[in-house]
Amino acid sequence: MSAADNIATILSSGARLTVPLAFAACGEYVAQRAGTLNISVEAMMLGAAFGSIAVASATGSATIGLAAGALVGVAVAFVHGNLSHRVQINTFVVGLVLNALVLGLTSYLITVSTFTGHQVWQVSVPVLRDIPIVGPMLFVQRWPVYLLLAVIPLTWWLVQRSRWGLELRAVGENPQAADVSGIHVNLRRRQALLWCGLLAGLGGAYLAVGEVGSFNQNMTAGRGYLVIAAVIFGAWRLGRTLVGCVVFGLADAMRLALPALGVTMNSQLLIAAPYLLALLAMLVFATAHREPRALAQPFQRGTT
Repeated sequence: MSAADNIATILSSGARLTVPLAFAACGEYVAQRAGTLNISVEAMMLGAAFGSIAVASATGSATIGLAAGALVGVAVAFVHGNLSHRVQINTFVVGLVLNALVLGLTSYLITVSTFTGHQVWQVSVPVLRDIPIVGPMLFVQRWPVYLLLAVIPLTWWLVQRSRWGLELRAVGENPQAADVSGIHVNLRRRQALLWCGLLAGLGGAYLAVGEVGSFNQNMTAGRGYLVIAAVIFGAWRLGRTLVGCVVFGLADAMRLALPALGVTMNSQLLIAAPYLLALLAMLVFATAHREPRALAQPFQRGTT
């Protein structure tokens, strides 16, 4: 293969690996702007990946499986929101417990279940797909990739231009003042978590029925934590957050491509590379930018 072919392959792979991160990051961005540091995004993605394959296998439709995966993400978000905002359990504890619970449950279920592989259909745009390098990356993708292109501006508009988004940002910055002005703080935070669950569910489901076509134990492999790192890397701005997703996606693509290109490196180091990059990004950007003032701070008054 020529250098151009290698670059095209890496970019195309990077684009595919970015998609589940970008879906989930759009949701995590909303949750954090509302003041909830959603650790359970890993559980949302992993549960959705399993649910999507299970439903796709049962129905024979990868698209129905994708929708089911999104609903699994919403279900995890519903549990998280009620435990942390109604029962007032520490949100970090809830997130970690949900991550462990979903990992254990899916690991058990995959050993006692047999599923057939399914993938959503691929869109290949004539003529444009033949453009060197960028053609395969942009114009030969599975259809949820183009759904993502609609989700991104919708998420930005919801947070930055809608009344709901204004209240959401107020809740994340000063929940006491928001409460005095008549905003139900914990209700807004639960709504933000549900949006996060929907998009993280789409991300996890895409990983299963879009990228791989099957489910493997611990399939997300910490991608939820990469999503959290991307939001911090992006300084709680959607555009920068998505740039972080692209960086992590390309790093993962490079990790997969280097052995095929004849580059010999320690396998454990290759596997750890995207996560080391995420850790470095968090260390640098978490101190360089200000997070929402009420991020990860519980609020009790107004809980119903």
